[in-house]
Amino acid sequence: MRALVVHCHPREGSFTAAVRDTVVARLEAAGAEVRVNDLYARGFAPVLTGAEWEGYLDSPANAEAVARDVADLRWCDTLVFVYPTWWYGLPAALKGWLDRVLLPDVAFLMPDESHRDIRPALTHIRRLGVFTTCGASWWLTRWVGAPGRRTLLRGVGLLCAKPLRTAFAAHYSMDSSTPESRARHLARVGRAVDRLAGGGRRAGARRQEVAA
Repeated sequence: MRALVVHCHPREGSFTAAVRDTVVARLEAAGAEVRVNDLYARGFAPVLTGAEWEGYLDSPANAEAVARDVADLRWCDTLVFVYPTWWYGLPAALKGWLDRVLLPDVAFLMPDESHRDIRPALTHIRRLGVFTTCGASWWLTRWVGAPGRRTLLRGVGLLCAKPLRTAFAAHYSMDSSTPESRARHLARVGRAVDRLAGGGRRAGARRQEVAA
């Protein structure tokens, strides 16, 4: 198993970082080779530039500005996102990563004479995990529509292999969380990662940090 963990939080030592560490530990325990892409630590620039927009359909040149991220995406068979939910959706840095990295001929194939809609290009990814925190309660998040969860599990998931194994865990009402609720959530995350990985342990797991 080759797992890419995309982590998005501005402060090391946050609860989101603890979720990330739990995810990585459980993946490694399952024998996965893990790469961690820490967007804030890297200083990843999330804004799709005018030049990138102009060349958006020009493959493979469209991937040159984000070549390392594209290489990681093509390398992995397991993709995991760890982030806080802000305004019911994805932080700008993570949304920008999707904008700049999930490109035509990388994540999807554009419509053509034989196809009226886009087609998946991430069919090598067989597992997708989403782990987040929400300041709002479960019912309020669901009432708004949980757009962040939909973007990743439905939008990105649509581009991956079928069947696709998925995992999701959110700590709701983080603004009123307690040490006990956070501990329970980390245990829940660990169990979800174990199910995502399919269980089992193998020796020789390695972790790689994606450098800036």
